[in-house]
Amino acid sequence: MNLGTLFVVSAPSGAGKTTLVGRLLLADPEIFASVSYTTRGPRPGEVEGIAYHFIDVPTFHAMKVRGEFLESAHVHGNFYGTSKVWLQEQMNLGHDMLLEIDWQGAQQVHQSFPDAVTIFIMPPSLTELERRLRGRGSDDEAVVRRRVDGALDEIRHVGEFDFVIINNDLDTAHGDMLAAVRASRLHFSRQRAKHPEVFRCLD
Repeated sequence: MNLGTLFVVSAPSGAGKTTLVGRLLLADPEIFASVSYTTRGPRPGEVEGIAYHFIDVPTFHAMKVRGEFLESAHVHGNFYGTSKVWLQEQMNLGHDMLLEIDWQGAQQVHQSFPDAVTIFIMPPSLTELERRLRGRGSDDEAVVRRRVDGALDEIRHVGEFDFVIINNDLDTAHGDMLAAVRASRLHFSRQRAKHPEVFRCLD
């Protein structure tokens, strides 16, 4: 088992994933965000190397051919991918890492990291999800409709995740995420990997 724990967080667009992950990272300094690569353009306030590594499509395909991605996906017309080597290096150092990816990426990650902790964030309803997407004001009507139409397909995979958080109230959902992270760290296999001296009497 890796010394660090890999947390994978997925959700339909508009469910509040980015907000909840941001609050989790502030509340738990032992978790570090993995910065993915994407071919989409930056949104207002997003900084290169912090939100994503923004690259063009030819560069993305070249990296994929070289086998540099742990997982990659084509979502809403854009490509996303996670650096495999860098992530493994961080976990070998004992760092807990967090990935924000869609359900397809979560499936790919689970093949390489079967002990990853997976968390799915649910909206309270599709109606509320649509309201949130329109409230952003950053996407045109066609994009909003595409995201709403794809949300149900994403939600159908919720049963593949370890923890499910319904984001009806932000503070409650934040507390649930902290609880999921803390509970996952108490599993025997993770405790033994991180604190071998405590369990040396079992060897």
